[in-house]
Amino acid sequence: MSRVGKKPILIPEKVEIKIDGQTVAVKGPGGELSVTLNPLVQVSETEQDGGKAINVSVSDEGDKNERSQWGTARSLIANMIVGVTDGFSKTMEVNGVGFRVALSGQKLTLNVGFSHPVEFMLPEGVKGSVEGNVITISGADKQVVGATASKIRKIKKPEPYKGKGIKYSDEVVRRKAGKTAKGE
Repeated sequence: MSRVGKKPILIPEKVEIKIDGQTVAVKGPGGELSVTLNPLVQVSETEQDGGKAINVSVSDEGDKNERSQWGTARSLIANMIVGVTDGFSKTMEVNGVGFRVALSGQKLTLNVGFSHPVEFMLPEGVKGSVEGNVITISGADKQVVGATASKIRKIKKPEPYKGKGIKYSDEVVRRKAGKTAKGE
């Protein structure tokens, strides 16, 4: 039995959920998201503890493939509810001498040691903000926010000798010792 999948998802008051077959649509103050779930999973809305809740179930709890889709479906729905209420964000740091970041509209301009500035367009539904050398990516869809932050990091990964590059704020870059002169 899936420990994650069997937990009911409580629905906050300001969130509306529409279940249409295998498609679940969530609407709230932060936006509107939808996902189409695997046909092995069934979703139902119930009353629980004075409020509404969503239950995710499968027909055969012993089948390994169904169990794996069970927890995944529950997590996707729970992440959509958190996304439309609070949202998700990733914070990144740009380290290096002369490295600069600027944001104009949805276009992020990065000067990170190349002969030219690198321009990155933020996808729709993702907001960015820049304060000094810190980039904050935020949005309602957890997957899109994470993928966008990953693409920005790939532009200039942090190197292990001086730590120059773009890294997540909670990431620890393992440093290496550089070459040393041989003493006589």
